[in-house]
Amino acid sequence: MDRNRFLARARGRGVNPLVYWVSRALFEPFFLLYFRMSRVGREHIPREGGVIIASNHRSFLDPFVIGTLLHRPVYFVAKRELFTHRLPAWWLSSLGAFPVDRGNGDRDAMDTARRILERGDCVVIFPEGTRTRPGGLGSPKRGVGRLALETGAPIIPVAVHGTEAIRRGWRIRPHKVSLRCGQPLRFEQVDSPSPQLARAVMERVWPNVELQWEWLGGTAPLRRAAIVGAGAWGTGLAVALTRAGLEVELGCRTPEQARVIACSRVNEHYLPDVTLPNAVSVTNVERLALSRADIICFAVPAAALPDAVAAHAASIPERAAVLVLSKGLVAPLGTLPSAYVSERVRARAVACIGGPGHAADALDNGASLVVGSVDGVFATQLQRVLRRAGFDASSTSDVVGVELAGTAKNAAALAAAVAGVSGPNAAGAAAGKVFAEIDAFARTQGASPQTFAGLAGAGDLVATVVAQGSRNRRAGELLGLGMPAENIGEQLGQSSEALEGVALLARTLAREGVPSPTLDRLVALVDGRIDPAAFTAHVTAPAGQRSEAAHAIAAGRAAAADGARRNGAAGHVGDAEDVAFAGVAGELAQPEPGASPE
Repeated sequence: MDRNRFLARARGRGVNPLVYWVSRALFEPFFLLYFRMSRVGREHIPREGGVIIASNHRSFLDPFVIGTLLHRPVYFVAKRELFTHRLPAWWLSSLGAFPVDRGNGDRDAMDTARRILERGDCVVIFPEGTRTRPGGLGSPKRGVGRLALETGAPIIPVAVHGTEAIRRGWRIRPHKVSLRCGQPLRFEQVDSPSPQLARAVMERVWPNVELQWEWLGGTAPLRRAAIVGAGAWGTGLAVALTRAGLEVELGCRTPEQARVIACSRVNEHYLPDVTLPNAVSVTNVERLALSRADIICFAVPAAALPDAVAAHAASIPERAAVLVLSKGLVAPLGTLPSAYVSERVRARAVACIGGPGHAADALDNGASLVVGSVDGVFATQLQRVLRRAGFDASSTSDVVGVELAGTAKNAAALAAAVAGVSGPNAAGAAAGKVFAEIDAFARTQGASPQTFAGLAGAGDLVATVVAQGSRNRRAGELLGLGMPAENIGEQLGQSSEALEGVALLARTLAREGVPSPTLDRLVALVDGRIDPAAFTAHVTAPAGQRSEAAHAIAAGRAAAADGARRNGAAGHVGDAEDVAFAGVAGELAQPEPGASPE
């Protein structure tokens, strides 16, 4: 490709009038009829003189639909790869396109645009630098600002909506396309503008493009966040979102907690080494302005999620999105947290977050997080926000996998800490077996094995097991040392989601017919029916000895139930005990190694 030849043509003789007007005569009626194209604000574009059109970029079609806004030729930059074949290159050049080397600060292309503006023609530039989809608009680069300062040409903010949906493979679909032009923005001409000055110009221009975009129905950027719950992750998320440029309200459980944190700017109980930025507004949850928020975050334990949703669901607007940070299952049916919220709010989208992300360490050293949502637009928005906050973020539509992986992580870490009193081999066996049992359940619910094997599962489990400050690990250690489960919360000073949720998790697996002998014994330990030594012995015992133990436990349970019936008690031992022996029955049904099934 002779790139200089195409640049020289744009600087010199410009478009081929015959090719340009014939192509336009064919395309414009097609766009109006097939795409039902609407154009608002065309009167803002000057009829003569140099002018810069700054637009968002969603599709290859954008320069062509923008060209129909004016009754004169427009020039636009196109990636240099489009000029590698002779015929398409000639046609594009005849229509006013000139090549740009994206990502390399192509000064030649910018000089060409400047020359075009100086002779009084129109240039279309996409400040995002590349096509951005799905979701809201991307972040602009400063090139347009520099060009406006060097030439004194006015900038017309333009939004294009709908072009991202017209193409499916090679098929062009009849999807509605809309364009809207804002009023021209003018800046004083400067001979050698600094990068800071060019950036300042873009900071004025881009909000005007966003305004046109939202007027057309485009997804609004995430500007304001409201967080329900001021625990470790709620507080940490408030700091992270502030770093990403959002306005944040942090909702505390009580007015007294809100007053203390607002005055000290430190959450001493949950995140003592982190200072809240002044941009974080602290209040109690009842006073959160949810109607103004673009994203509402539920940062409460799974056990507290029903009350939190019941209190705030009616105040969540339809245009907002919801992020659920709870890990575990929601009683009484063992519902996944995001599914529970989705059924009860009117929000446009719901997402969850997984992966190794302990709050204090994430703020100090970063974290690799996984956004789970079936709404690709919100997942992309949230992914960008987390990246601006300094995190490595990816996204997946496997919401079931992300949430069950987090649930498995909690239970496995608790089991590992209990068994870890007896050494690393027992800890590894306990964690691996519990994690595998929940993984088997997750697959029956449609989760992807890759999710459990990745950041949301194995990565999060490793982080929790090695984290000194993990409350689930500490709860397991106290349980392994013989402390009754009901006393552990008071000792920790906060709740352990794993300790509170294993019984519901085991009941859910039993209801779905998934054997979970190790998880069931963990429940028995939490309920006080076996001691830590018996749990650890089960984890590491050969299969035959586990079966003998299972027979003995089942016989003991049958005797207890028979005694209860003779004494006129309820006709069954409690639900939690039923679950604890569901895995035992499964083990009794398994053949001994080497034996033939009957």
